[in-house]
Amino acid sequence: MIGAGFMAKAHSMAYASMPMFFTNTEATPYRKTIVDVTEELAKAAAERLGFENYSTDWRSVVEDPEIDIIDIVTPNDSHAEIAIAAAKAGKHIISEKPLARNAKETKEMLEAVQQAKVRNMVAFNYRKTPAVALAKKFIDEGAIGKIMNFRGTYLQDWSADPESPLSWRFQKDKAGSGALGDIGTHVIDFAHYLVGDIAEVMATTQTWVKERPIQTGGIDSLGNVKGGNTEKGPVDVDDEISTLLRFKNGAVGSIEATRNAWGRHNFLTFEIHGEKGSLYFNYERRDELQVCFAEDGDDRRGYRTIYTGPAHPYGEGLWPIPGLGIGYSETKIVEVYHLIEAITKNQECEPNFLDGHKIALVSDAMLESAESQRWVRVDL
Repeated sequence: MIGAGFMAKAHSMAYASMPMFFTNTEATPYRKTIVDVTEELAKAAAERLGFENYSTDWRSVVEDPEIDIIDIVTPNDSHAEIAIAAAKAGKHIISEKPLARNAKETKEMLEAVQQAKVRNMVAFNYRKTPAVALAKKFIDEGAIGKIMNFRGTYLQDWSADPESPLSWRFQKDKAGSGALGDIGTHVIDFAHYLVGDIAEVMATTQTWVKERPIQTGGIDSLGNVKGGNTEKGPVDVDDEISTLLRFKNGAVGSIEATRNAWGRHNFLTFEIHGEKGSLYFNYERRDELQVCFAEDGDDRRGYRTIYTGPAHPYGEGLWPIPGLGIGYSETKIVEVYHLIEAITKNQECEPNFLDGHKIALVSDAMLESAESQRWVRVDL
């Protein structure tokens, strides 16, 4: 595992827990080595997250013949270099999202894994939520008919306070973009997964907080640590993006993403309207999928709630009755399960680097549209 911050904790928990939930896998992940920038941080991470070894040199880990999987949980500017080296070394790869800072980098990563013929996954774990997979099942079965409209949002408030520190997420050279890359790409993934490829976008962006206190220390605090540093630095990424969509299959839609929405902690939603019904999902109520079918009688037509459980996607591996509830960790457990299954059965991962590249192409088109104030086609 390259990187030992917040996402390393989430991934490590998933590797440890997955065999407890999914007992039919042909392999068990073993936490061999974790890498961080200093020996002190790396050693502490190994002890805390259950790794046998630690290192400060990611290249030595990539070259280790005992390691099969490279897990990239570093800031976005290092994803491409690590993934390309890992592919050349014949390692399977899972990388946190977004896959890289832009489509130029993701294309190079995609070409590297395709040439090396290694399994590859990009960690858009929210699509592994059972309710989201259930929505996909209903769509594939034709339950809501031809899709006409997709409306997606991802609203957070962790950076609404201007005293939130200037982490790498607010620096274009490290992150590539702001709210778009950090959270908006999750909604783009939903759109591609549930509706189909996006063909054209019309976007606008805004940076609300122009400068922030320079963060001390190397750990990304996600806005939870404030004060202590009066020196400020410039923010050169988007705080908010709104965009209209046209899909290749004729559907239309919209996406909004911001990290400056007071009161919205992790408001990741989609609403999909079809000719025969509608679906609605809110990640803050992640055990629920709201459905409405046109075939219902006039006296009972309206949204009703399905609580996911054993009868629904991933139900065989998670909790035994509906309503017990899942969390962020369970989506990561399902993600790891699919990664191990793809490796042992020589199948494609999903979402993979191709999906990540397509999302980068859409993201780049959105930024171009916001700059030019015109519709921009996506060359998928």
